[in-house]
Amino acid sequence: MTPEIPAAYLEDASGFRGAADRLFLPASEEELAEVLREASRTGTAVSVAGAGTGLTGGRTPQGGWVVSLERFRRLEVHSAHAIAGAGVSLRDLQAAAQAQGRFFPPDPTETLASLGGVVACNASGSRSFRYGAARRWIRRLRVAMASGEVREFSRGEAIDFDVAAIPLPRSRKHSAGYPLAPGMDWIQLFAGSEGTLGVFTEIEVDLLSAPNELFAGVIFFGREQDALAAVDAWREVSGLRMLEYMDAASLALLKPRFDRVPEGAAAALLVEQEAGEEEIDAWLDRIEAQQAEAEGSWFAASARDRERFREFRHALPEAVNELVRRNGRQKLGSDYAVPVEGNGEMLAIYRSALERDFPGRYVIFGHIGDAHLHVNILPESEDDEARGRALMLEFARQSVRLGGTVSAEHGLGKRKAHLLAVQYAPEHIAAMKAVKQRLDPAWILSPGNLFPK
Repeated sequence: MTPEIPAAYLEDASGFRGAADRLFLPASEEELAEVLREASRTGTAVSVAGAGTGLTGGRTPQGGWVVSLERFRRLEVHSAHAIAGAGVSLRDLQAAAQAQGRFFPPDPTETLASLGGVVACNASGSRSFRYGAARRWIRRLRVAMASGEVREFSRGEAIDFDVAAIPLPRSRKHSAGYPLAPGMDWIQLFAGSEGTLGVFTEIEVDLLSAPNELFAGVIFFGREQDALAAVDAWREVSGLRMLEYMDAASLALLKPRFDRVPEGAAAALLVEQEAGEEEIDAWLDRIEAQQAEAEGSWFAASARDRERFREFRHALPEAVNELVRRNGRQKLGSDYAVPVEGNGEMLAIYRSALERDFPGRYVIFGHIGDAHLHVNILPESEDDEARGRALMLEFARQSVRLGGTVSAEHGLGKRKAHLLAVQYAPEHIAAMKAVKQRLDPAWILSPGNLFPK
């Protein structure tokens, strides 16, 4: 326990701030269990602090105690799996795996995210087009329960109590609430539970062999409709593991830093394929067929080029955050995803409303291969923020209407917990609360996450 709580433990990357009475930095499961036993005895709220890279206020305490897992740093890499403490960063896990010719398939943008946080949100990232979200790659979890008991759960180990089946969205990705189904296993339940059911201490994940060759490109389009047609055409390309999108406003925001962005580009698609340079001719044919700008597009000839493309993609959220900070505001960001067949309709809904209400003050980008686009509204005033929040709520309703989700990878945390009632009927939320009640009877774990206080 530390006498004063540094501000870094009281907020996350969204800028959502909180307060707490005490901070604990346990170095072992035994120390963590002792904290949880005392919290259960006294009914004290416990918020679990990951690396602070979350975007929904999930780790931000609203009173009570904060427990950081930063000292849980054990890391072992084996031929097909890794064993990591919850505090191990995604960057360190990937570096250790890469040293043995392996990689962890999920690829969230923020590499400083802790593995515990990645699993808590069921994060995914740019490679989700091929590999899906974190839940799929978990072999085993060690979890400190609210009672202080430490339990271990393996993939395929079914939960030992009955749950009601709830209807899940038809989108390829979903991370809002508990995906309840009779016979589900513990890992399905815990991944994406946002610290509300237990505290992860150790995670065993699957690793894959790193591909011998990778082809990557950033392909620019003069018309947005041509980019959307290309998405539909390229989804079936063999070995494709990334299919990302940036709109014209995103590219304009990046051009001061990346001057090779073509003037007047209306959209870009970022692709990555498990193939070598022999695919360049095939991609040139695809580009010509979809009326893209072959001469202005970029192709990776080396690992360094691929890293530059990654920097290009990751620079956009940074540029957005810098812009809203200059305005003294917080960005308003969406994490909605719809079934693939609804992608065009959802984008049209976004574009029409944003051009009406926020012309020149928004960007759209993200995982278009999964029909999972991020809308960022860039408010300049309190009125903008209020109108933007109302518009984001309407977008959430439209996503659900199309069979989609209100959260594909960020989770709901505290900032977006109100969206659970947009996604689910009251009886389905009641079923989730019954699970919470069973595993955390005093409701001490991460209060405010998922279920508004």
